[in-house]
Parts: sequence; structure tokens; C-alpha cells
Amino acid sequence: MQAIILAAGMGKRLGDLTKDNTKAMVKVNGVSLIERMLGQIDRQGFERIIIVIGYQGAKLQQYIARLSINTPIIYVNNPIYDQTNNIYSLFLAKDYLVEQETILFESDLIFDDIVLEKLIRYSYPNLALVAKFESWMDGTVLTIDEDDHIKHFIAPENFSFEDIPHYYKTVNIYKFSKEFSAKYYVPFLVAYSTALGNNAYYEQVLRVITLLDEKELKVLRLDKDDFWYEIDDIQDLDIAESIFAPNDNKLKKIEQRYGGYWRYPSLLDFCYLVNPFFPNSKLLAEIKSNFERLISEYPSGMAVNSLLAAKNFRVRQEHIAIGNGAAELIKSLDTMLPGKVGITYPTFEEYPNRLPAERIVPFHPNGDDFHYTAQNLIDFFDPTDLSALLIVNPDNPSGNYIDRQGLLSLCEWSKRKGITLVVDESFADFAQDDMPNTLIDDTLLEQFPQLVVVKSISKSYGVPGLRLGVLASADTSLIQAVKRDVAIWNINSFAEFFMQIYGKYENAYRQACLLFRQERERFHHELADIGWLRVIPSQANYFLCEVRERFTATALARLLLEHNILIKDCSRKKGFEGGQYVRIAVRNRHDNEVLIKALKNL
Repeated sequence: MQAIILAAGMGKRLGDLTKDNTKAMVKVNGVSLIERMLGQIDRQGFERIIIVIGYQGAKLQQYIARLSINTPIIYVNNPIYDQTNNIYSLFLAKDYLVEQETILFESDLIFDDIVLEKLIRYSYPNLALVAKFESWMDGTVLTIDEDDHIKHFIAPENFSFEDIPHYYKTVNIYKFSKEFSAKYYVPFLVAYSTALGNNAYYEQVLRVITLLDEKELKVLRLDKDDFWYEIDDIQDLDIAESIFAPNDNKLKKIEQRYGGYWRYPSLLDFCYLVNPFFPNSKLLAEIKSNFERLISEYPSGMAVNSLLAAKNFRVRQEHIAIGNGAAELIKSLDTMLPGKVGITYPTFEEYPNRLPAERIVPFHPNGDDFHYTAQNLIDFFDPTDLSALLIVNPDNPSGNYIDRQGLLSLCEWSKRKGITLVVDESFADFAQDDMPNTLIDDTLLEQFPQLVVVKSISKSYGVPGLRLGVLASADTSLIQAVKRDVAIWNINSFAEFFMQIYGKYENAYRQACLLFRQERERFHHELADIGWLRVIPSQANYFLCEVRERFTATALARLLLEHNILIKDCSRKKGFEGGQYVRIAVRNRHDNEVLIKALKNL
């Protein structure tokens, strides 16, 4: 068996990274693509490696000569690499194709060892490696039949987003027997190049071959856990560095992305916090049906959108501001809070991170459940020189919850003390409470003008991609200051449209929160059966868990990431003093059971 690697291209889309180097020499986490690929081939005992070079070919040869590769390497030069596509590079290596069984690679690929091992072990002689098509993929797309034969190569002009569930993407690694190359591929390659020139891709030849009655070429489908990536530009490189990072660094690279996990379709995100049962399919269908108009038209300004928020939360327009997520409002609010600010630790660090450390008066709950009451806060902060008190309720990450009566006592106390009371109720709709959970109420706001309420719509309503949040207070000067501080178009048309139509789905939202509470209770029992986890009761859409005996919190997060499950490692958060804690979101039943199974297997 031999390998042929096509490495003649210029890789222009990688910019400065290929200004003086070939694309094959671009490094992922410190190791070049060609070094990694040659090492993987070398370990499989191939008889020889043929590399087609072109752009910076001499430099690539010199680079490879310094590597410890035992397999003999033959170079084929493509002198007109800048005038041709890879069909010509393979044309130049056609004589080698007919001599041995061949595995064909493109040099801009990175893949796990198991990908190559599966291709070698699979008994069928002529194979195209394929993966289920995902939104991040680009390049050759095809459909297959029930026997894994290729039905159609999908031309770009025939690509249909409605048919994506039936599409597969070629991984650009192929296995050809020498008989297949001699009888089919090379004759068609020569004919195609002679008739249509050399400015095409070698898959075009395969497209022609699949039209024949003889079905000589099949596909080998990769599993979702068989990682591979094609690196065409700097974004591809960035994603590949997180996918193929060493285990001790992969978690950090994934966490530092702060989202965008649709690029990792096999990843189950138990880190970020949303409502798994809302929005429903009907609401989503209504947004989809208005997609073209929404993407092509400007959203309204703050005045109109605050009116929408006022309608949905049933307060006066001058009492509410809408934000590009709660984070935008938190940033604005923090700049307007004077003096000392009381904060409970551990907490959602978006608040304290925007304040100077000398202005923070920290409160640390007693007990290993991080539980505290309204009276605990009053007793602690009453003697202090405080200008504002900030609480997250339910708290993040502990899930501690102060009921309505407790919140009202805090409102009375803060009014008496002349203290601004900021209550972040982003998770309040998940609380098991028969009474109204929200403080966004005109009567209440007017009774306590020092009260400021923050709510993340992204978290409660399951639409984090829309980036929505509200801030409410009867302190109209504060509300006006926030509205002036943010951009006039601070939310997009899709977020505005969601606010516009939400009223029709209020009953569905209440039902979704009921379903969530039921699943949270079931999930709590399942987690509590894991002997080395101590699960802290929660009224939010997550559980704080102490990791005992077997693992550290970081080690557990890294191990689960190997199973494509992301949880929040809290061990580095302020307030835990080195304790081993993780936060686990509550998702739907199927996803929760996947996590439980992974934990039990550990």
C-alpha cells in the first residue's frame, strides 16, 4: 500500500501563514499538518509516500527531510501549480496510481488516527471517506444509497438546504485498488484532462465514474466522534486547534470560545444555561417564515423596543430598558453604581468583574451548600457603608433561592437604608414557587424606586442566540441613562420580532417551565445516584455539584470533554477557595441521560 499526498497548492486564504510556507507546513498546536500526517502514515507501515509539490516545493522538501520518517518518500513536481487545480497534480502522479493500492490525501487535512485506521481495515477496496454534512462544512457533497454506493455528487448550483439531512461531505481521503485505478480512474482522468483541461478538481472524475452501471466505489461513513477538519483559512485553523488540542489544554481552548458551539455538532453543552423546552416549534416556524424580511430590514430603535418589552412584562415604558443580552445592561449598570457594592460569593462574575476590587464588599455564605437567606444578607450588610447590594436569585452557580417574602424584606431594608438593590432574576422562572416569581411589576417598582431588576431573556426563554435582556426600575433617571448609554440599534430584527410575537406563546412558555421543573427533579435523583458527586439542591436550570474522592473538578471536566460533553469547571471561581465544584446545566431528558451514562461509565 502507498500514500499519495497532494501538496502543490498555494493556500492563499491562510494569508500571511502561507506567504513563505506551504499550507502543509501550517502548524496546529505546534505541529505542522504534514508532520502529523506523515507520522500517521509512517506508523501504518506503508511501502512508500508520493508527495506532489508545487508552491514553495523546495522548502517543503527541506522541511520534511528534517522529520523522522522511515517510509520512503518520492516527490512529483507540479511546475504550473498556480495555473491548475488538484486534478493536474493527481494527473502527474497517475503512473504511481496503477502500481499499488493507494490511499489519497489532501495536505490541508487534520484527522484522528482512528480515521486512517478505519479506512485501512475496511475490506472494500475502493472507498471514499465521508462524514454527515454539517453547517460548517464546505466542498464536495454527495448522497448515498442504502448499500453505501454514491448516488449523486451535488453540484453547488443544485445544493438544497432542505436536503441537508441526506447529504454527506467527502473528507478528501480515498482508497483505490490498483485495478480500479488502472481500469477506471486513470483512463477517465486522462480523458477528462484532455477534453476539459486541468483547472478542475479530481473529484470531477469520480463524479463521472459514479454514472457508470458498475458500482465500483463505495463510501465509508465516519462516526461523529471520528474527528477531522479541513483547514482552508484562519477560522478553520482556530477551530482545528481547539478540536485537536491535547487533553490538558482542550478544555481551556473550548471554554475560551464562550459559545459558538454549533461548529462542534457532536458537543453536548452542559455549560451554558438555557431553557431546553422553549421556544416551541410553532414559534420557531413563525420566525423562519419571516427570515428573509427580518434579515434585510433594520430593527427599530430603543424607544420602540422598550415599548415591546413594556408590553410583554406589563410595565410602563419608562420603567424598562432592553439590552443586547443582560450582559450589555450589566455593563451599563455597573458604571452607574456609586460607592461600595455588596456581592455574594460565589456568583455570576459578570457583575464583580466590572467593578474595582476595593469597591466590593463580599459576603460568603456559611455551610457547604452556599445557602443564605434574606435575613443573612441584612444582618451582614446592615452595619456596612453600602451604596448598593447586588443579588442573583436564584444564584449562579449555587442555585440558592430567596422566596418572594424574603425579597420584599430586602426591598424594605434597602429602601430604609437608601441602598440601591439590584436583583438579577434571570433564572427565577425556573423556581418551584406557586407565587409570582418576578419583581418586574409596576406597583412593586413604584413602591421601591431604589429597586433595579435585571432579567436575561436568553436564559429563561431559550433564545441565547438572539441576545436579549431587560432592566426594570421606577428610577426613571437610571432607565434613561441606560438607554442613552447603549446603541440606538442595540438589538437585531430577529430579537425584536421575538419580542413582538412572544405574547401569543405565553401559555406555551408556562408549560415549558412546568416541564422543566419536572425534568429537573428527575435529573436531580439521577445525579444523586453518582456516589462521588454531592448534588446541591437548586431552584435554577443547573446544579452545583461537589466532586469527591475520585476526580478533581478540572479532571472531571476534561474526561467528560473526551465524551463530547462540556460542563462548567467552577474550581477557579472566587468563593470556592479551591473546593472541587462543577456546574451542570439541566437539558432535555435524552441529553441528561447521555450525561448520566457517561458519569456512570467513569
